[in-house]
Amino acid sequence: MPSTLSPYDPSSRASLVSALRAAGCVFAEDEAELILAAARTPQEAAAMADRRAAGLPLELVLGWAEFAGLRITVAPGVFVPRRRTEFLVRQALAEVPDARVVVDLCCGSGAVGAALAAALGPVELHAADIDPAAVACARGNTAAADGRVHEGDLFEALPPGLRGRIDILAANVPYVPTGEVGLLPAEARDHEPLVALDGGTDGLDILRRVAAEAPRWLAPGGRLLIETSERQAPAATEAFTAAGLSTRLAVDDELYAQVVIGTRTG
Repeated sequence: MPSTLSPYDPSSRASLVSALRAAGCVFAEDEAELILAAARTPQEAAAMADRRAAGLPLELVLGWAEFAGLRITVAPGVFVPRRRTEFLVRQALAEVPDARVVVDLCCGSGAVGAALAAALGPVELHAADIDPAAVACARGNTAAADGRVHEGDLFEALPPGLRGRIDILAANVPYVPTGEVGLLPAEARDHEPLVALDGGTDGLDILRRVAAEAPRWLAPGGRLLIETSERQAPAATEAFTAAGLSTRLAVDDELYAQVVIGTRTG
């Protein structure tokens, strides 16, 4: 790749596009534009393109991911938020538009919590993850909402004072079956933490744990929302119902998104 790449030189853009396309990037033109916009120097653009061509996810090359209209900072070793998870955010906002206490469990970058807080206005926002790298990243992404980010295993990380007070409990838990992690695209398999992907034998180990304990943390009328797959949706819904939650499944065919929603009644 030429070392004289410049965002003002059309031939440099063509060189970027050509290199990215040769590396198998389907949206090479769009990616080239993003790289050129982010790079401070031609040399930096070339280095970013090299990293992308070597298989690094575009979001990690840029240092951010677009999510629900926000620019979410991402870092190496942190799960990159997926566009389909915006459906979970939209469902949460539709279910509890006046939520005042929001928790983003298994928060990763904190994208879900940040998006909910941005839409709801002033809220008491908490996020938690077992991975220190994710916690550090989420602290930056939720700072504008005065989010409090906790490190630990699921509910053990949360302040006890949240019990019975949570209006929206969003948990984008890992749900890839252990035996299928190796089948994931290389961008996820090689660059994202296993703890954010592996959901156990059938992919629902963490979901079941969250569903079982959620009723003790939700406020009356509070909602638990977890993303799952079409194949896992019946068993996921059953886990919510077994926990005593009033349950429904929301589906977005365009995004291939399935979100199980449980309400604490009474």
